[in-house]
Amino acid sequence: QVQLVESGGGLVQAGGSLRLSCAASGRTFSTMYAMGWFRQAPGKEREFVAAISWSGAPTYYADSVKGRFTISKDNAKNTAYLQMNSLKPEDTAVYYCAADRWGKAAVTDNAYDYWGQGTQVTVSS
Repeated sequence: QVQLVESGGGLVQAGGSLRLSCAASGRTFSTMYAMGWFRQAPGKEREFVAAISWSGAPTYYADSVKGRFTISKDNAKNTAYLQMNSLKPEDTAVYYCAADRWGKAAVTDNAYDYWGQGTQVTVSS
């Protein structure tokens, strides 16, 4: 099994920055996994944010975060990151990381095999 643990969420003012981390562990986890970030705001469906393939490229972003968020992964640490800059109140959501054992970055949540418990990001205006 694979365990994913997100951290780094919190409360930030609009225009500020946060960096989310997703630490992966487990007997079957491999650096060959692709990683993704999704988010879910209250009353809304979960939506795609960013994804990165096992090798680090390509990467994909939702239009709403393109140019502001950057996804990366450190295979030596089994950790994925989401650097979030120029945050807006509409970025407020619970952010989830996910792992796809097939290694290809995907934008749909049904492509992912493992999920973290989520971390809350709140952006005040």
